[in-house]
Amino acid sequence: MEKQNFFQKNKIWLIVFGILLIFLILFISKYNTFVTLDQDVNGKWSEAENQYQRQADLIPNLISVVSSSVKIETNLIKEVTESRTKWQNSKTLFEKDFAGAEMNNGITALINAVATSENYPILQANKQYIALTDELSGTQNRITVARGRYIESIQKYNTAIKRFPGRLFADLYGFGEKEYYKAELGSLKTPEIGSGQLP
Repeated sequence: MEKQNFFQKNKIWLIVFGILLIFLILFISKYNTFVTLDQDVNGKWSEAENQYQRQADLIPNLISVVSSSVKIETNLIKEVTESRTKWQNSKTLFEKDFAGAEMNNGITALINAVATSENYPILQANKQYIALTDELSGTQNRITVARGRYIESIQKYNTAIKRFPGRLFADLYGFGEKEYYKAELGSLKTPEIGSGQLP
């Protein structure tokens, strides 16, 4: 009778161990994938929120320049100020994003009102005002890019947790679907510019 070596003696146990090892690696790999995707979503939102914060920080300077040049407190300035306050006081991610979009609309309307009016040549020639509007326009572009990246990140995350076998692991680990931002039709109010006169 031949003497069996270690592998021949323990063949079944080694196969069982190998299968368990493969499952363990799969469990760890899937968990790490979900954590990575979840953190990517959070990071992308932080990027968007950072740009909203930058915009909110620029608003007092814009209001100061416009108010000192025009010498009146306009309705558009009040709306921009109110939307900034609403953004600062927002609790949820969706409230912040919605209020941030209101800030964008208000700033755009204010800048367009000044740009299309011939009654404010001093303000239009003010270097500080021009620099601020350039900064705000750049920030609004960065917000658009950041929100787009955030939405793409949510799409990747949601796809990963819905695909098989990811779905099984996502349920096991408690990774749920993330909601996409959905603006309600007509919910964002764009201030009207009217005749070009600041109200």
